[in-house]
Amino acid sequence: MTDVTDTLQLTVQQPRPGLAIATVAGDVDARTADNLRREASGIIQQGCPRLVLDLSQVGFCDSAGLSALIGLWHTAQAVGGALGLVNVPDRLMRMLVLTGVDAVLPVHATPAEAVTSMTAGLFTSTGEHGSITRASAGGGSGEPTGVQRTARDSAHSPSAEPS
Repeated sequence: MTDVTDTLQLTVQQPRPGLAIATVAGDVDARTADNLRREASGIIQQGCPRLVLDLSQVGFCDSAGLSALIGLWHTAQAVGGALGLVNVPDRLMRMLVLTGVDAVLPVHATPAEAVTSMTAGLFTSTGEHGSITRASAGGGSGEPTGVQRTARDSAHSPSAEPS
């Protein structure tokens, strides 16, 4: 039996003004995809239109997760920003290629490569590396960027399974 979790955690760092790297931990599926979309959209809309998602700690991603990634790409594009992915698990990479999403959603080998790609010609100084760490229930409460968030989606808790 597969161990299913309703927890999705984002740890966010802002290495440069207007750019954030969010490390996603947990499964991105029908139970957590809305939380990912809500939390990451909040980061984009609160002053970091360029967002890199580090997926190295994602164990599973289904079509709901893929839809969330596409939605985040649209959110970033709408504000003149960009979304990039790094450390994409093999299974998710195959899904990106099979669906053609890899043609519009850039995949980078490392966070540093993604940052360089997204900031090429945009910043003249390196800025100061910033990171704020704090935990909260997922819900996008207008918090500043640079936040560690733990999203729990109790509204989608599983019903009793047949024995």
